[in-house]
Amino acid sequence: MDRQRDPRGALVRPYAVTRGRTEPLQDIALEAVLVASPTQIAESRFAGHDKHRIATVCEGRPESLAEIAAYTRLPLGVARVLVADMVAEGLLTLQTAAPATGFEERMEMLGRVLSGLREL
Repeated sequence: MDRQRDPRGALVRPYAVTRGRTEPLQDIALEAVLVASPTQIAESRFAGHDKHRIATVCEGRPESLAEIAAYTRLPLGVARVLVADMVAEGLLTLQTAAPATGFEERMEMLGRVLSGLREL
């Protein structure tokens, strides 16, 4: 079967990166700000291609989890698992987490994140 025509190829590979895990080690909000230092980027080279790619996206400027997923073209669930792993391993620094807000405020924030992603 031609891999380009096989829809399973696009889904299986990203989740193979997380070894089938769908739940992150820690809950990181979509709008949480992450950054990587030069040392973290150098160390990420030994953590695998996808983790190194994520670290380089966060080099020199803070990025949200949603932006990381968009820039790397990884499914959001996969990016969430990898980013949480990287924070736990010290390969990314979680600058800020989303403050505890109500449903309305959170939906407004997600709307702004989505609008920003569509502009990419």
